[in-house]
Amino acid sequence: MPMAVVVTRDVEDRYRGFLGSVMLELAPGVYAHPRMSMAVRGRVWAVLSDWYSSLRRGSIVMTWAETSADGGLGLTSLGEPPKDLVAHNAMLLVRRPLRSP
Repeated sequence: MPMAVVVTRDVEDRYRGFLGSVMLELAPGVYAHPRMSMAVRGRVWAVLSDWYSSLRRGSIVMTWAETSADGGLGLTSLGEPPKDLVAHNAMLLVRRPLRSP
């Protein structure tokens, strides 16, 4: 059961209340849980995704340790351009799509 971290920015108070009930709030908008199972992480993300689909404000990023992913880090996000983690020359990089002018 790996550690999970959620970072929120400019979201409604309901997110803070919900995340504070299942994770420790380390700083405003930064939440962590030291041993969150994949099933619980999926349920938490399902709630956040459902709320975001109707509210459409701010951004949310969740990350966790995942041995099968590049760099051993799983990442998912809402609200910002999608991100991919890419291992390149022993470095971990974040790839985002280019914005059209």
